[in-house]
Amino acid sequence: MGDSFLAVEAAAGVVERVGAANRKFVRALDVGSSPEARGVLRPIATDWATAKFGDNETLDLSTAHYDLATSILALHAVNDLPGALVQIRRALKPDGLFVAAMFGGETLRELREAFAAGEEDISSGVSPRVAPFADIRDLGGLLQRARFNLPVTDSERTVVRYREFDTLVKDLRAAGETNAQAARSRKFLRRDVLAASLAHYAARHAEPDGRLRATFDIIYLTGWAPHEGQQKPLKPGSAKARLADALRTKEKSANDTTPIRRS
Repeated sequence: MGDSFLAVEAAAGVVERVGAANRKFVRALDVGSSPEARGVLRPIATDWATAKFGDNETLDLSTAHYDLATSILALHAVNDLPGALVQIRRALKPDGLFVAAMFGGETLRELREAFAAGEEDISSGVSPRVAPFADIRDLGGLLQRARFNLPVTDSERTVVRYREFDTLVKDLRAAGETNAQAARSRKFLRRDVLAASLAHYAARHAEPDGRLRATFDIIYLTGWAPHEGQQKPLKPGSAKARLADALRTKEKSANDTTPIRRS
């Protein structure tokens, strides 16, 4: 599998979350996933269609057509993520399910730190060489902004240990994860800067056997296209029992610093 192991792992995570819905899906849409990931996804729906965001970041699809939409490690590269989520939601039938996996959080934090330290040591300046990744809380807010109901975000961390730095670079290039930032430096990375970066990487992020750690945070996004039959959150103040009673403790105001004693 080589460079596709993260996509396969993320696809398996999406399959697990789709299975929790306990529903049979017929027409499904996959957005931007690799062939290896789609192979893992195939059993969870009967008929599949594929699409990807073009240069203008639009999906050429009919609305309200699919009962399931997935995307594996593709959405983090979209410039207008809120707009992309809206388009995916519109492609779903009412009560259709969307489950995606994307890089986020502290993905490649070791590589980002190493490049920053190397450039600071040699050229006294830092150029953005690793793209930033979205925070899990922000992604939950984007699901709500795109008008998905019952939005859920969760994450899983994978730490890969590479014998050589070149292997990490090859995996990133094969997965299409090279630096695509508009503000990136257009100059070739100087050899002395690269050497300083590698030295920092080895000093700060290596195992005792010399293998280099690389962190990948995979964030899973789950949401439902709105439907009148879906469960709705209760209105504030509508609870019929107090949380303090359930916890067998005494309720107190936020300004009360008296220690709580449980019975």
